[in-house]
Amino acid sequence: MAILENIRKRTTVLILIIGLALFAFVISGVFTSNDFAGTKVGSAVAEVNGDDISIDDFRKEVENASRRFGPSLSSTQLVNRVYDQEVRKAILGQQFEDLGIDVESDQIIEFVKTSGYAQVPDFQDENGIFNAEVFKSAIADWKVNDPLRYDAWLQDEKTIIQSAKERLYFNLIKGGVGATLSEGAFDYKMANEKVDIQYVRVPYTSIADSTIQVSKSEIQAYINEHKEDFNQEKARDIRFVYFEEKASADDENAIKDAVTALLNDTVEYSEENDATDTISGFRNTKDMAAFLDRNSDAKFDTIFKAKKDLPSTVADTLLALNVGEIYGPYRDGDFFKVSKMMDRKPNGTVKASHILFTYEGAERANPSITRTKEEAEAKAKEILAEAKKEGAVFTTLARDNSDGPSAPRGGDLGYFQEGVMADEFNDFCFANEVDAIGLVETQFGFHIIKVDDKQDIVQVATLSREIEPSEETINTLFTDATKFEMSATDAEPENFGDIAKEDNYTIRPVNKVKEMDESLPGLSAQRGIVQWAFNDETKVGDIKRFNINNGYAVVQLTKKYKEGLMTPEDASATALPKIRKEQKAAQIISANQGKAMDAFAKDNNVTVSNASSLTMKSPTIPGAGREPLVVGTAFALAQDATSKLVEGETGVFLLKVIKKEEAPKIDNFSTYANTIKTNAANRVNTGVYNALKDGAEIEDKRSTFY
Repeated sequence: MAILENIRKRTTVLILIIGLALFAFVISGVFTSNDFAGTKVGSAVAEVNGDDISIDDFRKEVENASRRFGPSLSSTQLVNRVYDQEVRKAILGQQFEDLGIDVESDQIIEFVKTSGYAQVPDFQDENGIFNAEVFKSAIADWKVNDPLRYDAWLQDEKTIIQSAKERLYFNLIKGGVGATLSEGAFDYKMANEKVDIQYVRVPYTSIADSTIQVSKSEIQAYINEHKEDFNQEKARDIRFVYFEEKASADDENAIKDAVTALLNDTVEYSEENDATDTISGFRNTKDMAAFLDRNSDAKFDTIFKAKKDLPSTVADTLLALNVGEIYGPYRDGDFFKVSKMMDRKPNGTVKASHILFTYEGAERANPSITRTKEEAEAKAKEILAEAKKEGAVFTTLARDNSDGPSAPRGGDLGYFQEGVMADEFNDFCFANEVDAIGLVETQFGFHIIKVDDKQDIVQVATLSREIEPSEETINTLFTDATKFEMSATDAEPENFGDIAKEDNYTIRPVNKVKEMDESLPGLSAQRGIVQWAFNDETKVGDIKRFNINNGYAVVQLTKKYKEGLMTPEDASATALPKIRKEQKAAQIISANQGKAMDAFAKDNNVTVSNASSLTMKSPTIPGAGREPLVVGTAFALAQDATSKLVEGETGVFLLKVIKKEEAPKIDNFSTYANTIKTNAANRVNTGVYNALKDGAEIEDKRSTFY
């Protein structure tokens, strides 16, 4: 109601905006024709190893994906999903072409036979089994009599052909995957050879970070030595002030007062009758449905509700009302409400538990159930006697015996109203008192039922008004956002934060925004802001106000990151800890060369520790963490030998081998070789594609179109 009122007040403005939008649309059409546009019809959304992915085909795939996923994915999520799919098809398609991999019709049928499509009823014979001839006949029939379904099948067929080619391609690679008995023997020894050590560890944390000074040139040198770790995508840093369109305290009070005013009768003068009329309020109205239609944001819900269906914060209070009593106004989320008890049904909802004994042929029976109906009834009567014994725990009996899906919950079915359960089950629950236990038969089998609780259900009428900002609040918000934008734009870029603080506005930074990102923390989906930040004309320090859902965001671009190797400044957060670790290790080793284990421990205020049964396959030292170099060093040493100082992951180690235990002798290592082969084959699909993608030249042009 309030929204409609706002629209009526702004009719002239809306007409002007719509007119300008239509004009802009026409002008846009002129300047985005093939002669003027930067992107022409038929241009590419991406280029993979020199092959274009057509924007026209890409848009069709996005439309198909949109129909499949509906509103569950945003437009940008759909674009990104389809992009990943099309890049994969392009990369693998190039491999298929080079190797001459293709799929014939008989291979398509074989693929359908072993896929989820085999479960489509139209492709099955009278026995529910996939039949190739039935499959062909169904497709032919769709082509003639159901063009829409046939078109949908053609899309499915493309997916099937792609999947069949991928399966053939990856199977060819898996055919070359193997493992020798020597590899199996090595893997066995890695897992079963053991070593016990005595060690001293001086952790890197024993030297304060503040004592290690790292220069910019040292960071650059580290980057150059570890280039793969410091490649970055194009990215942007922004910061923003959010002006949220929400109701003020005055707005909330006004809405609460308006709800309160509707409680009681009012007297109004009628010019037509030249008399005063009494208008019934919420408390006394005889036609609640009509009253709420006129005055509430929610209609009269005549359905009786249990406690769990009422607003949790006021459920107990509402249930305690007598018929005709009123509670409120109260706040429930973004609404002010007043509720009136209209009617009550005692014991209208029941909480029950059951133990189900089903049998072969019963409705929804598990196919693994082979007992007869007579056997199920006999078992049910046996457990019924157990359940009625003093001290019996019904939940335990249900967990141990029930065939129903509620067994893990001790048979608990929760609360339900009349008409929900099978008739026999329903009648027992509502006809018996709490704690009653009995046996009934339904189409699902035999049920031992325990009535756990009963509650009243109530019919409640609720007068509801949404808490929303007034016209005055909205106008003030717009003015505040505009003033801040102008002040920040007129000032030096670095003063954005100071200006915000002067007006007590909160600044929210968002770092490393990627070109195809959509969601921004604190603002949710804001693709327009991301596009502005990546526009070539947007400079660092630029400021812009964006109209967003529920308000405005005044955004400043604070940094640009180029694609490629990071600068020392950008890499410092990652590189500094690693450089400091190297320098700390050098300091510790330099200060402790030649020391015996006890002296090394004493001089560094640490203790000598022991670790047993270490293996190379799981190189973790209790109390020190994963230390592959340290464990590997231990296996390289002879019995009773002491190592040199070892630079580990968490500190510098000095260790001595106390005991070495060889792996038990076995006759054959084929089991271990087969395990290596299986694990390697399982990694083929993902590993091969990722390797192909890493080696491909991919030019991503999504941001041009989206």
